[in-house]
Amino acid sequence: MRQVFFGKDASTEWNRDCLLQDYGDRYIHHNIDIRNHEAISQIFHTYGQDISLIIHTAAQPSHDWAANDPYTDFTVNANGTLVLLENTRQHCPEAVFIFCSTNKVYGDSPNLLPLVEKDLRWEIEQTHPYYQGINEKMSIDNCKHSLFGASKVAADVLVQEYGRYFNMKTACFRGGCLTGPSHSGTKLHGFLSYLMKCTITGQPYQVYGYKGKQVRDNIHSYDLVNAFYHFYQAPRVAEVYNIGGSRFSNCSMLEAIGHCEAITDKKLTWNYVESNRIGDHIWWISDVQKFKSQYPNWELTYTITDILQEIFNENIARWPSIKNLIFR
Repeated sequence: MRQVFFGKDASTEWNRDCLLQDYGDRYIHHNIDIRNHEAISQIFHTYGQDISLIIHTAAQPSHDWAANDPYTDFTVNANGTLVLLENTRQHCPEAVFIFCSTNKVYGDSPNLLPLVEKDLRWEIEQTHPYYQGINEKMSIDNCKHSLFGASKVAADVLVQEYGRYFNMKTACFRGGCLTGPSHSGTKLHGFLSYLMKCTITGQPYQVYGYKGKQVRDNIHSYDLVNAFYHFYQAPRVAEVYNIGGSRFSNCSMLEAIGHCEAITDKKLTWNYVESNRIGDHIWWISDVQKFKSQYPNWELTYTITDILQEIFNENIARWPSIKNLIFR
């Protein structure tokens, strides 16, 4: 489905092939649409109570794509989540259910914060309660979410409700930018990976709005999965966590461009579009203290530069420059 959403370059088939090669029959892949209740139910029926953990990462994750096809966006994000939750309840109710939600459930509420413009980023005063990051107390109501954000709100609330109503061990991890060396980033999703790819290959990059000073925290896939592991080891019912790079790992778009140029020793070709994406955040840094208070042994380990350096190291051979493609 990712290839359907974002084109051939967004496909994760190459990574699936690596998993099959590395792990053999220990990795079993089912190429199934999560909206297909019958097919999903068959898998759950096959394994039943042997299933101890479900990590639900399937989604349509783009603002722009959702606006072009709201029906598909909602059925994938909301209906698909319902299919997985109900099959978990029917076949393995004691299993831990972890859902990759999103900070977009807060809509554009973060844009109401009293932000200060710096040379390379928007920032918030150190005396502000949200300086260390936005916590789970921010309202998800009375704001513009984008259609993608609205479908993820529906899924997020469903996951919470199955936890509370049926006493299931569920958790919503409201992530911002999740990335890593195997991220198949594209124009509409996965900005750090796509930014590094454009810097390496010479493809032009487009920055949308906010003077390129919009801020995002970024969490490496290792640190995120490690958080999932800690929750799985000591699960709770109907939990909600903001999860991301926090103050430990964040950058503005302009800062990210600078990092990519320094790592690659190349100049990025980029242009600026004044209009921002609807519902997009000007500044987002996650406050991860709630999760850390419950799982104090969990730590963030990858900074922004660590993440970008690893993306570069792992993909430099896979992403040939446009010049190399022309003269090959």
